Amino acid sequence: MVVSESPVVVITGAARGIGAHLARGFADAGYRVFGCSRSGGTLGDLQLAAVDVTDERAVHDWIAQVLDEAGRIDVLVNNAGVVDDEVPIEESDPAQWWDAVEVNVRGPYLLTRMVLPGMLAAGSGRIINLNSGAGTRPGEVASAYHVGKSALGRITGSTHASGSGRGVYAFDLAPGVVRTDMTESMPVHRQRTDWTDPAQVVELALALADGRLDAWSGRMVRAGADTPQSLHNRATAGLAEQARTVGLIGWGADDPIA
Repeated sequence: MVVSESPVVVITGAARGIGAHLARGFADAGYRVFGCSRSGGTLGDLQLAAVDVTDERAVHDWIAQVLDEAGRIDVLVNNAGVVDDEVPIEESDPAQWWDAVEVNVRGPYLLTRMVLPGMLAAGSGRIINLNSGAGTRPGEVASAYHVGKSALGRITGSTHASGSGRGVYAFDLAPGVVRTDMTESMPVHRQRTDWTDPAQVVELALALADGRLDAWSGRMVRAGADTPQSLHNRATAGLAEQARTVGLIGWGADDPIA
């Protein structure tokens, strides 16, 4: 095993959409990129592994292969995700609903579970979870997507808790609404004209990956609204304990569960 001289990033769902933009952006920034999609394929010169992120054995074997080839993983980007039909929960299809939850929750969990021990042992690493504003509120439709992204935020928080003081950081990155095959197929975005520039997502992801924004570990940042500079300025001014996190807002100091 030869340890890569370049920093190594693992990106799920890298075949298209935001994942493809991230893979190209990290490669251009000098990272050695390992990407996967459910069916594999290629992205320019990058060979993508065929990995079902909900399959524990497949994830284990792929990460083992990455470590064998590169000797290290510096950054994990959990990007793979799906959205369920835009119908209310009483009209949802149970099989589709659960599949969406598995991809959006079990996938990032398994990748984090396989990668985090090595990062903790090395005393360095960053995990970026592609989240959404949907993770901050209930959904009238596409409830599985809202459930999955809310749970993903808890994975981010737990990862942050494990890495706190040990050199490992975790972030929720909300990309806004980037024009992709998935978003264009969603009725809610059919009339949309204001799209997030994917370059803004890449810029923010790279800033999270290189350590400039470690003060935001355990919190959500949003491409198209935040920039590396605005987040740096905000952190320098001081962040409230619960800022950009999802939690229970009680009725006051005497609320027994707040």
